[in-house]
Amino acid sequence: MHRFDRRTFIKTLAAASGASVLTIPNARAAAKPKARVVVVGGGYGGATASKYLRMMDPGIDVTLIERETLYTSCPLSNEVISGERDIKTLQVGYQGLAKRGVNVVHDEVTAIDSAKKIVSTKGGKQFEYDFLVLSPGIDFMYGGVQGHTAELADSKIPHAWKAGPQTLLLKKQLEAMPDGGTFIIAVPKGPFRCPPGPYERAAQVALHCQHHGKKKAKVLILDANDSFSKKPLFEQAWKELYGYGQGGMIEWISGSNDGTVARVDPATMTCYTGFNDYKGDVINIIPAHQAGKAAKDLGLATFKDRWCEVKPESMESTKTKDIFVIGDACVGGELASNNAFPKSAHMAITQAKVVVASIVAKVNSLPAPAPIYTNTCYSVVAPDWGFSVVHLYRVQNGQWVYIKDGSGISPVTFGTKEAPKPVPRLYRKLEVEYADGWLRNVLADAFA
Repeated sequence: MHRFDRRTFIKTLAAASGASVLTIPNARAAAKPKARVVVVGGGYGGATASKYLRMMDPGIDVTLIERETLYTSCPLSNEVISGERDIKTLQVGYQGLAKRGVNVVHDEVTAIDSAKKIVSTKGGKQFEYDFLVLSPGIDFMYGGVQGHTAELADSKIPHAWKAGPQTLLLKKQLEAMPDGGTFIIAVPKGPFRCPPGPYERAAQVALHCQHHGKKKAKVLILDANDSFSKKPLFEQAWKELYGYGQGGMIEWISGSNDGTVARVDPATMTCYTGFNDYKGDVINIIPAHQAGKAAKDLGLATFKDRWCEVKPESMESTKTKDIFVIGDACVGGELASNNAFPKSAHMAITQAKVVVASIVAKVNSLPAPAPIYTNTCYSVVAPDWGFSVVHLYRVQNGQWVYIKDGSGISPVTFGTKEAPKPVPRLYRKLEVEYADGWLRNVLADAFA
């Protein structure tokens, strides 16, 4: 077997890129491209794939199809709801990708012919491809909670799980909530985008109430799950900052304790579980998720009819050749458990880079490098209190394998189990600063 050296691979691509730039001022117009890649979806995953394909090999023609002209980051958008962050700090356009040579098309994909390799759009355009990268994000399954609809989410009971107008709507509703009011967050059964998100949101809502004369308010989490990401860290912060449990500002009710919301009545603003009903002044129902429409329509969501299965070595669909699925639409890791890849922005960026390496290697007849997948996720529960988790994965014998060395989570305490010591507040404050730095860096990495 040919031994592949990553440094040689990068040098080869750099030399090829430099030659094409030096000899062909406009490679798109002057010569037939090495390959045509169409990317569907301009979130973190799609933007990263588009940018790095052009960076790694300018001889590859890249078209990005994205409906919106402005992207709003979901990570850290809970701070917008509490008033701690301006939504403009989460927004970025696609001019940076266009300057990289990406053909950015603001349109909506209506059909994909995987046999003829053609993508059609609502605007009547058609794009041929050699490789297709799907990063369609998620769609919502409103049928899980009776009475909740897409129309209701846009007007009265928002989910705000795609950052933008609903984020601002939920912010407005929170601001109007009276002291002594109840803010209900209904969490669906996992997996869903941003596993720690609902619990970070609860903290940000409590923060707003604490700072705006609503100290008698209640934040009630009705959860279809029996546990959640970073649970000990959240519970520690809730208890110390806002009061947690009976008598506290934040209360969490698990699925096994009748926390699953089955029905909502928007007229009375009441959530119904199996045996109880809960009236709220603000209701934030997060519907269950599935792969975005482009992937579903193509029949790629073969796992539980919700998620797209992919090959660990390349993120190529297990069902259709030359189609790669990245971001929240795919599922990886231990497919039959909740230990699958977290659906996060950082993971989408990593997956995009794995796809780029695979496509560039294939186009240039080089061996594909062995991928390492990484995830970093910050949660901010107060201006001076944050924490994070890091996950690393490698591929072995065609399977994802979790790497313990290098992975980890912020500590709940220091010292030993027998003699625990509190984590200094400065440590928590620094993680808030790291979170903001992480946001600025990933936005630049994906879109600049």
